[in-house]
Amino acid sequence: MEKTLLYTLIVVMIFCSCHQPQKQAQKQAAPSNRNYATDRDFLKKYSGHLIELQSPDSQSRVLLSADYQGRVMTSTATGDSGLSFGWINYKLIESGERKRQFNPVGGEERFWLGPEGGQYGIYFKKGDSFNIGHWQVPPVIDTESYDLSSSDGQQAVFRKRTSLDNSSGSHFELNIERKIALLDRNQIEDKLHLRLPGTVHAVGFETDNSIVNSSDKAWNKEGGLLSIWLLGMMTPGPDTKILIPFLPVKNARDLITDNYFGKIAPDRLKVGDSLLIFTCDGHSRGKLGLSPLIAKGMAASLDYKNNTLSIILFPVDRQGLYVNSKWELQKEPFKGDVVNSYNDGPLSDGTQMGPFYEIESSSAAKELKPGEKEEHIQTTIHLQGDLKSLKSIAQQLLGAEFK
Repeated sequence: MEKTLLYTLIVVMIFCSCHQPQKQAQKQAAPSNRNYATDRDFLKKYSGHLIELQSPDSQSRVLLSADYQGRVMTSTATGDSGLSFGWINYKLIESGERKRQFNPVGGEERFWLGPEGGQYGIYFKKGDSFNIGHWQVPPVIDTESYDLSSSDGQQAVFRKRTSLDNSSGSHFELNIERKIALLDRNQIEDKLHLRLPGTVHAVGFETDNSIVNSSDKAWNKEGGLLSIWLLGMMTPGPDTKILIPFLPVKNARDLITDNYFGKIAPDRLKVGDSLLIFTCDGHSRGKLGLSPLIAKGMAASLDYKNNTLSIILFPVDRQGLYVNSKWELQKEPFKGDVVNSYNDGPLSDGTQMGPFYEIESSSAAKELKPGEKEEHIQTTIHLQGDLKSLKSIAQQLLGAEFK
């Protein structure tokens, strides 16, 4: 009898231990019916420093986190029950785990610094080879919190003092400041230079990001420079398309990089005379970038499933120095991209961070004397409404027809 009971207990324990990971995964997965309120309430459990910007009618909302570097976690155009535009990594946040190399908690606009790789990269230590085993996101743009300097419900300001070293051994001391402001409908229309139909809902925010050389030594090209890099993680749909317009110059195709993580398949990337279309469904890992010589200061995504057109606006300095982030010793370390897009997908071992997709922009890098500042302003706008209206708006903005 005792042996039978012991045997039964062992079987039960094995059964429970085998099924526990599945239950835990189900607990940590983002709910299929998630909306803005769902994401906000979830984040409140794990972040004590959330700031919410909202319009007078409470329809346009933007959620920020000081714990995650003054990051825009998500936003909505239609209130608490509305679609949440930012991708949130429920599983990682709820686990409380701190990953060694990178913590992809999500958020539709995060503050990073470039370059990533190369002889002036800040994600690899001096002497390390450029491979995934040595890649390390600096804690100041990954795990450290920022100081909330001010907030009034319409805008917030975050600050951070830090230091970094690059792969060549150059040392940087800097002050970071990040201002995030909610845009009203009139401001959104002025940014887009068009009037929106009454049937289209909108939310927009603008971030003013700066770094100041706080050391007593000048930064110069010979030792490497820093750029401000903004990346937005958003939830992909089965037929989400990235749309990036560019100048129709003769050699434009040579100024588009599409092999960061292997060549992007031709059925996923279509490059026309002045517009590229990149499928971002979260099923195939790939990244592309455009040179400031052809970029037009705008990138967009069209989500056919959720009837959403998302747009980012950013400055382009055609004579500026843009850092090269490729993982290699570079012949041209200051001929990088001003705008990028990334589609997440399975890694070689079958694991996956997302799925999510990203739209990214970068500032030009500057040689800064002590006390001098580098600045990068980006505007993010989400439009939600009937697909016909969104296609018409996209045509006006991007100069191309959409089926």
